[in-house]
Amino acid sequence: MFRFLKEQKIWDVYGVKVGGQPGIRPTVMIGSIFYEGSPLVEDEKKGKFNKERARELLEKEEELSKSTGNPRMIDVVGSTSEALVRYIDFVAEETDSPFLIDGATVEVRVEATKHVGETGLAERAIYNSISLHCKEEEVEVIKDAGIESAILLCYNPKKPTVEGRLESLDVILKMVKEAEIKKPLVDPCILDLPDPGPVAKTVYRIKKSYGLPTGCGAHNAVDQWRRRKKMDSRTYAITTAVANVFPIMMGADYALYGPIEKAEDMYTACSLANAYVAYSMKVDEGMPPESRDHPLYRIFKT
Repeated sequence: MFRFLKEQKIWDVYGVKVGGQPGIRPTVMIGSIFYEGSPLVEDEKKGKFNKERARELLEKEEELSKSTGNPRMIDVVGSTSEALVRYIDFVAEETDSPFLIDGATVEVRVEATKHVGETGLAERAIYNSISLHCKEEEVEVIKDAGIESAILLCYNPKKPTVEGRLESLDVILKMVKEAEIKKPLVDPCILDLPDPGPVAKTVYRIKKSYGLPTGCGAHNAVDQWRRRKKMDSRTYAITTAVANVFPIMMGADYALYGPIEKAEDMYTACSLANAYVAYSMKVDEGMPPESRDHPLYRIFKT
């Protein structure tokens, strides 16, 4: 593995630390709940859902987080503002974890962000996301709500290369200042099926040049495959695990790993990758994990 010469920023988002040199702390796992097509959702417009099953999934993921040592955040997705507000309130009540405001449209995110600010949840919230296409209204609402953390999505379809993603980041960072975001989390953005490769390289480049906490939703590459619908559950789990692990080997600080229903498979794969990276850093760089709660010690009991 490798040590970055650039100082690596470490953010504390409601008790969850993200960022730093590879291997020092485990990947923050971010599972999505109430996403489009989720079996939990009974009415996607009004936000009606199976509360008992949702509670079970959140509790199961919390157990996985404790057993592996990987911290968690929760990506709360909604197709309408009414639904997203209801989902956010539920997650905030049922957990102590930071959560992402992930609405289907700008309007949905804006209304949910206002709600978060009005209900005192801003310190737990991460706006998902600020991109080149972010509107002034979004910037103002984020600022007014007092939200200090956001995903910076390097979405650059006109130049879907490593350099194109870096160019978009430079522009987005100016928006971040306007929104008064103090804890940016960069996402190089999956655009195409084989993108976990160049995205993982972009993760490395961003950490090398900017020192900012960086990660991605590599599972999206698998979900875009036409053959995805024909995959059995075992094949899907394996391919998604490989996609999620690849950026970790290049220094990714967080993983938007996909549906929360897949938590057990993804925590297993990513925590093992964390252990391998940490052991390499400990042996070759003299940089052991900062805590005995790291997956290295949880998995191998050293």
